[in-house]
Amino acid sequence: MGGASHLTCRVALLLCLSITASNQLSVSSGTDCTRIKALNPRAVSGVYLIQPAGASLPFQVFCDMAAEGGWTVLQRRSGTENISFRRGWAQYRNGFGKLHGDHWLGLEKMWSLTGSRGGRFRLRVELQDFKGGSAFADYSTFRLGSERESYRLHVGAYSGTAGDAFQGTYPGIDQNGSAFSTRDRDNDGCSPCVFGDIAMMSCSELQGGSGWWFSSCGSANLNGDWHPRGDNIGWSSGVYWKSWKGPAPYSLRASVMKVKRCDSSSAPDQPAPSELRRFSGIRLSQGRSHESLKLIRFQK
Repeated sequence: MGGASHLTCRVALLLCLSITASNQLSVSSGTDCTRIKALNPRAVSGVYLIQPAGASLPFQVFCDMAAEGGWTVLQRRSGTENISFRRGWAQYRNGFGKLHGDHWLGLEKMWSLTGSRGGRFRLRVELQDFKGGSAFADYSTFRLGSERESYRLHVGAYSGTAGDAFQGTYPGIDQNGSAFSTRDRDNDGCSPCVFGDIAMMSCSELQGGSGWWFSSCGSANLNGDWHPRGDNIGWSSGVYWKSWKGPAPYSLRASVMKVKRCDSSSAPDQPAPSELRRFSGIRLSQGRSHESLKLIRFQK
């Protein structure tokens, strides 16, 4: 008993040193937040290290472990931090922002989670306006194509209260099946797109240089410019979900995009040495520097 306890402590110490030294962990038994929650029902919301089946290296994500917990957050906007979403292809591919706050996880990470060998996921989009109203859009499936496919968007059946902006408020602007576009990589199908007396060759340029799955621009863009209360109506670039707030341009106060495994029981475990199998998720608590990263072990 004492030997096993000593081994567990030694393993935990080695893991902690590994995280402190490189901010990475070579082995993680959590392939996604759904799996971590299934293995650790007492796990709380925070930043975790995961390694989906399609990822060659582990990476950090924010896990929403609240009601119906086990959601992996892909995007968050709140305007509480001065983080610009006017970015190019490389930054949208790799991700940016702060996981505890406003951020974009990164298209390559999203693909490794949902589009490679990660299994089936569903998407929830949560929205808030400036008057205390909220709405959501659920999609029965969500996956992205690879970078070779320009991270093409694929969503399933819609349900919810926000309306199906991904598939558009009028014909011809369905973003489902669309490739991702940025200001330096245009895949939006405009040649040009005409809006009244304005003709645009790039939806990203029209909407402030943000990146999104534009289809003749479309009815949704949660990566546009964030505008404060009282100055959030009428902008060509904003945080839009026009099937809920429209047709006049209304930039939302907040948005969250997050995914959850459709069948947590079928989630594959990452291979791990037998002495590590008791660690069913690594939660990172980050202070001012990488040196302050701490390892927290969750008991089953």
